[in-house]
Amino acid sequence: MRTQGTRALILTAVLVGSLLTVAAPAAASSHSASVTMNDQTSGGYTVTVDSVTLPDGGFVTIHDASVTEGDTLESVVGSSAYLEAGTHENVTVRLEEPRSETGTLVAMPHMDSDGDHTYEFVSERGSVDGPYTADGDIVTDTASVTVSATVSMSDQPTDGMSVVVDRVELSEGGFVAVHDDSLLDGEVTGSIVGNSTYLAAGVHENVRIELDESVGNETVIPMPHMDTNDDEMYTFPESEGEEDGPFLNDEEAAVTDTAMLSAGGSAMISASNATTGGHHVTVDSVYLPDGGFVTIHDATVTEGETFESIRGTSMYLEAGLHRDVTVALDAPLNESGTVVPMAHMDTDGNEMYTFPESGGSEDGPYTADGDAVIDTAVQTVSASVSYDVQASNGHTIVIDSVDLSQGGFVAIHDASVGAGEVLGSVVGHSAYLEAGHHEDVTVTLDEPLDESQTVVAMPHMDTNSDEMYTFVESEGSADGPFTANGAPVTDAAKTIVPATVTAHDQMTDGETVTVASVTLTNGGFVTIHDDTLLDGAVLDSVRGTSEYLAPGTHENVTVMLDSPLSETTTVHAMAHADTDGDEMYTFVESSGEADGPYVAAGSPVMNDAAVTVESMGETTTEDGSMDGMTTEEMMTTEEMATEETMTTEDDTTTTEASGSGGTPGFGVGAALVALLAAGALLARRR
Repeated sequence: MRTQGTRALILTAVLVGSLLTVAAPAAASSHSASVTMNDQTSGGYTVTVDSVTLPDGGFVTIHDASVTEGDTLESVVGSSAYLEAGTHENVTVRLEEPRSETGTLVAMPHMDSDGDHTYEFVSERGSVDGPYTADGDIVTDTASVTVSATVSMSDQPTDGMSVVVDRVELSEGGFVAVHDDSLLDGEVTGSIVGNSTYLAAGVHENVRIELDESVGNETVIPMPHMDTNDDEMYTFPESEGEEDGPFLNDEEAAVTDTAMLSAGGSAMISASNATTGGHHVTVDSVYLPDGGFVTIHDATVTEGETFESIRGTSMYLEAGLHRDVTVALDAPLNESGTVVPMAHMDTDGNEMYTFPESGGSEDGPYTADGDAVIDTAVQTVSASVSYDVQASNGHTIVIDSVDLSQGGFVAIHDASVGAGEVLGSVVGHSAYLEAGHHEDVTVTLDEPLDESQTVVAMPHMDTNSDEMYTFVESEGSADGPFTANGAPVTDAAKTIVPATVTAHDQMTDGETVTVASVTLTNGGFVTIHDDTLLDGAVLDSVRGTSEYLAPGTHENVTVMLDSPLSETTTVHAMAHADTDGDEMYTFVESSGEADGPYVAAGSPVMNDAAVTVESMGETTTEDGSMDGMTTEEMMTTEEMATEETMTTEDDTTTTEASGSGGTPGFGVGAALVALLAAGALLARRR
């Protein structure tokens, strides 16, 4: 499937005719751009581009096969982070939505035509970041991508009863089974020595598997298996292969990897130099033949301070290999220096670390050749942050964890920070955070992201101690970033934004609602739901829908309401997909089977707005009262309204039981579940 620079006639004609027309501003130092993507098997969440050369930097974008039919923007299914000028190999691209069907994908190098390191080809509707060309042709390569599963496992030590699978990507929920090498002799079920618990569809790393049968110095074969009977129980052996069979690759063979095990060896521990806020230390890997703990000592342990040097200890760890073990410290590190992670036994078998309390008579360190099993690592005390791939509605981002040596903030920068936009790249920041370790920190963005892109999480100090983030206002003179080794502390990851909606509070005549901005990755509609949505009226809450909107960002979209609003209320502007590709909104007529909402992080993509309905014939006087009403009458009216909203517990129960709109008693949670069920149908038109 590999062709370079030249395409089949239809691909060349359509791409040059439509893509270049849309992306006319894209310029040309593109004579040496190239891309190679081989046929591959994927779990549907990522694809790998074998090689891409970008003369001036840019991105490698994945289009689906509809690009050959003129779907210039709709065909984009994923794009890489910004890539510097040059050649890059084995580039993993996270797809916007997981693919469920095998098919052809097109890898296409795109320029960074506006130099901001942010991919905006779709949101700007093709006016920036267009494709590289060579000899008048769009530079592309095509590959057949079989949607199934992938698995990888490295050689490792084992206690004989557990192993760790490095990574598994599943297109649907299932398991990872571990076979011994008798599988190669035809022992399909008899070779199984263990399996994971149920794994949801998606990407899983460092999957630890407790084995049913002991293994030794031998080769094992990890194999992803489906959950064919949907019971989340692995029944492949019991059913003699009738249920929960393996995922298959493009050659109709089971997806597998191999790894060599080394059994019965000595304990091992490995740690790397790292930056920390001083409250946690992460050990890369530890192998404990008989179970135990990881203890973090400071450097005074080398001076004989056996107990005083202990700064923190992990929870009990089962026998075997463990990766990325994070240890919370009892007392934070106050300055940079060397720490000494040490593997400790559980000598009394109570799974409680009692080494200091026992004066060293219990839970002592593992030894090898008479020495304690240790490693050393330099910890630079500043801050640390962890941010992984996530789906977002464009308005908020959740930081997985941040560790601060002193109080401060986490700022979100867009990718233009890499192009030197130090201040202009800030798109949001957290509230003030005390010194310490924080998890799941929600950041509300100043302006919503309008396209999936890589963003940078960066801890910032509170240099003026006012607990207010003033980095931008001060032009960088206050609240600068935490640094380590001369550079800001950061973590970056792809934020997947399938759609975003922004609706502002507004005055209206009740006939229309204006949505300030809506971005739709694959095109669709913006629908206005009234507040009965929260009572479960999923379909009956629809008050009006926009015309079909092409992929990209649309501003000030006016929605004519089918059923006018008669009073001030809250409306919910929701992004809906065009799942059947007919550019007609049929969500209500299809009872939710078609044109369901876009979904991010498990929730429909929507934004709320308070809509004040202007009463006909009423004018406002200079004193703020309504013409024709005395101040006393206004007060009486307000008091009545207040009394009407004050109900007893019994009154509230009666109201909730009666329901509103579609389904009586259908609560908020159930309403969202129903919306998600409809939204699950949206993912792809192709």
